Amino acid sequence: MRNILAIAGKDLRSYFTSPIAYVVLTGFLLLGGWFFFNLLSNFNQLLVAYMSFNAPEMLESMNLNEFVIAPLLLNLAVVLVILVPMITMRSFAEEKRSGTYELLMTSPVSVTEIVLGKFLGGFVFILLMVLLTGIYPLILLWFGDPEVGVILSGLLGMLLLGSSFVAIGLFTSSLTDNQIIAAVSCLVTLLLLYIIAWPAQSAGDTLGPLLRYLSLTEHYNELVKGVIDTRDIVYFLSVIVAALFLTLRSVESLRWR
Repeated sequence: MRNILAIAGKDLRSYFTSPIAYVVLTGFLLLGGWFFFNLLSNFNQLLVAYMSFNAPEMLESMNLNEFVIAPLLLNLAVVLVILVPMITMRSFAEEKRSGTYELLMTSPVSVTEIVLGKFLGGFVFILLMVLLTGIYPLILLWFGDPEVGVILSGLLGMLLLGSSFVAIGLFTSSLTDNQIIAAVSCLVTLLLLYIIAWPAQSAGDTLGPLLRYLSLTEHYNELVKGVIDTRDIVYFLSVIVAALFLTLRSVESLRWR
């Protein structure tokens, strides 16, 4: 466990000793703030419009979670698709390029510890991003009355989604010594998993459900709605475990070449 924590700490320090962490966090917060205040502005405009129309039944249907929090989390998921490859692209590719990969491979740590340590470093970074996202629900809690349980479910979904992205990013980074190739490969993979359910409606009774199950967004949407289903949790954990297993095999194959 000590080796895993040491590797995770090393990776976290490498994020913050380069501009990558600051660029990613700044971009994430700027986009999140832009989405939040635009969604909140639209919500207020709808409230004013329904009040002027004297439509109490429409006012009762207005919900901060549905009109602000859910769209915010869905938009931020797209941002994570773009930003996570920037975080994970250096995990193994930079080690290979700089020549420290051989040193890491010959150090007295197992390949499993190396992979888990790098994943833990990326997980902590994603956790930081999710905690920063919590600023927006806190603003609503201060001035409004959103459903706390639905908010927490959505944030849990974002953490699981981001962790899945990190695991996939580690795998693509382990395949190459070029950071750009690692980032683009990760981005393409994430986009594929993000949009894979689009043709599900016309794909038939067998293929359609399979495509929906493979889609990251289908499971993420349920958590954003406040529905914590063990099937969704198992799906994200399965993606993480499968990606880490592939990363482990990729690193082991390089170690014995």
